[in-house]
Amino acid sequence: MRDFSNDHSMLALNTATLGHNVDGHGAGWPVEKVIDACAERGFGGIVFWRREIGDRAVEIGERVRASGMQVVGLCRTPFLTGPLALPTRAAIMDDFRASIDMAAGLGAPVLTIVTGGVEPGTRGMAESLKLVADRVAEAAPYAAERNVRLALEPLHPVYGGDRSCLVTLRDAVDLCDAIAHPAVGVAIDVYHVWWDTSLPDELLRAGKSRIFGYHLCDWLAETRDVLLDRGMMGDGVADLKALRGAVEAAGYDGLCEVEIFSANNWWLRDPGDVLDMCVERFRTVC
Repeated sequence: MRDFSNDHSMLALNTATLGHNVDGHGAGWPVEKVIDACAERGFGGIVFWRREIGDRAVEIGERVRASGMQVVGLCRTPFLTGPLALPTRAAIMDDFRASIDMAAGLGAPVLTIVTGGVEPGTRGMAESLKLVADRVAEAAPYAAERNVRLALEPLHPVYGGDRSCLVTLRDAVDLCDAIAHPAVGVAIDVYHVWWDTSLPDELLRAGKSRIFGYHLCDWLAETRDVLLDRGMMGDGVADLKALRGAVEAAGYDGLCEVEIFSANNWWLRDPGDVLDMCVERFRTVC
């Protein structure tokens, strides 16, 4: 396993850690200030959210690279299924392609897919997962043309109804097998998979060629809000070193992305202090 105790160049910031994924949260730093602050602290890369980028994808991507960092990825596609998805298949696929275009403009190699929940009028996960497979399979060739890879991110089962019919890495790898396109893989987020004792075996099934990202945070023992109360690494119950060990044993050697949704704690703090804590915890507990 890689040793990060004296080197955090493989650390990336997901700007959700500063509240940039939800209106009205965080200190509201402009993109330029976030880039400069991460570069000053030696971060290796940044992951943005679409709402931050607007029509400035090329400009922002160039600024990140000029700072010496990488654009690691973009969050995220529209929901592809479920009650939070756009009302028609055509609208969903149009927005899916738009998200691919934004990732390409940024120079982001990975676009995260959060699938959306159970399709209205159905029960269980099976029919919704078939819809996800169909829609991702349609988008994959276009993504490949634009040099963007699509990372299916399984979410914790608590989100199964509305946000993600994809709740295990097993099902994510099954979808990759069914779609069978090299632009389609998986993203592993500590918050969503820390509990899954089958994870090491499923990571090996995925293999190096299909693990597109690894996301850091922690699961608090007394979580008060399953969406907006993630823990800073080391503050919760996830075995972070074992999880990274399993991810790396499967071949992953990319950047590690801190992604912490924390409306009542970390988003209330000075962003510079949050970034400093990310560096400290990455070096000591991850």
